[in-house]
Amino acid sequence: MIKLISKLGPGLLFAGAAIGVSHLVQSTRAGADFGWGLIWALILVNIFKYPFFQYGPRYAMATGESLLDGYFKVGKVFLVTYFILNIATMFTIQTAVTIVTAGLASSLFGLTDNMVVWSLIITVGCYLILLFGKYQLLDKMIKIIILILAVSTIFSTGVASFNSSDVLNLEQVFPTGTGLVFLVAFMGWMPAPLDISIWHSIWAIEKNKNEKITQKESLFDFNVGYISTVILGICFVSLGALVMYNSGVSFSNSGSVFAGQLIELYTSNLGDSFYLIISICAFTTMLSTTITCLDASPRTMSRATQLLTNNNNKNYYFHWISLLSVGTMLIFYYLLSEMGALVELATILSFVTAPFYAILNYKLVVSNNMPESHRPSRSMRILSVVGILFLSLFALGYILTRFI
Repeated sequence: MIKLISKLGPGLLFAGAAIGVSHLVQSTRAGADFGWGLIWALILVNIFKYPFFQYGPRYAMATGESLLDGYFKVGKVFLVTYFILNIATMFTIQTAVTIVTAGLASSLFGLTDNMVVWSLIITVGCYLILLFGKYQLLDKMIKIIILILAVSTIFSTGVASFNSSDVLNLEQVFPTGTGLVFLVAFMGWMPAPLDISIWHSIWAIEKNKNEKITQKESLFDFNVGYISTVILGICFVSLGALVMYNSGVSFSNSGSVFAGQLIELYTSNLGDSFYLIISICAFTTMLSTTITCLDASPRTMSRATQLLTNNNNKNYYFHWISLLSVGTMLIFYYLLSEMGALVELATILSFVTAPFYAILNYKLVVSNNMPESHRPSRSMRILSVVGILFLSLFALGYILTRFI
């Protein structure tokens, strides 16, 4: 068992990155607004996105290369496109997840209610951990964080179910009007934007440097992480349905404010004795996302820079993690009032680029770059084609509902 756990790593990092705003805010809000009525959407989108996330570690273990290397082989324009898209979103996404984490840290630890101060503490803390502890420390930390997150979330869901006197209503709904806009956003971020598959491919290679793993072990690790995101997504929807549905509370659109409302409402329904558990559950959810995002974007940008400059001998990780940390802190100071517009831009780009990453990932795993024995099965190929159609219609639906 210990040997099996030691093989886990990139899949849990994937879970740590995915289980963030999509779960704590979006999934809980889905339960708060629609009860269990959107469980169908959660399950459906996870099924259709599964192949494209799985192709990250599959390609990495089969070829010894990241998905970025594959994009470069398909065509330099695809890697340049990724580089530009990531520049446009990584600072905003890092700031958004950090500010929610800061709000939860303030609620849990006190000390100060200044969000900028807490954001700086969290950013600097994560920066130092990643810079000096490197991948090995992150690999060990995420196992502890995900364990605490899973136990506290499942326990909270169990307590909420036990305390609820409402009859379980699993009737599924299809929202209309403004609810349709929320549905599109909910499915777009569940379990995460597709470019995280690139992060996973790089983490898989990094893991393999420190401890040799087979493709079978790598895919098992991925499945553990992916299934965890689905189960915890259902838990957060259930918590919203059990504690917040028909509560009459008007929820804020701000992630950090909503997180505070969430903790307050949980404790008012479950009792003050559960305040610490709920706070730890929420804080670890966002801390895992904050630290994995701060590690992943610099790793991908470092590799992209190496490929674009044809310089594999120089590691640009330090340069990119420093730039991302400083850029994030500058946004806290100067652009915090514009966060709404910045997050909206990042959200739109994540939604409309999903088919781009899905098609590229699928093209790589069925190409001549991929050893034939490691290519996906016929059923996975069929699911991939259906998934590409689904994500393309989804992106088009978002554009139509958002701008027309």
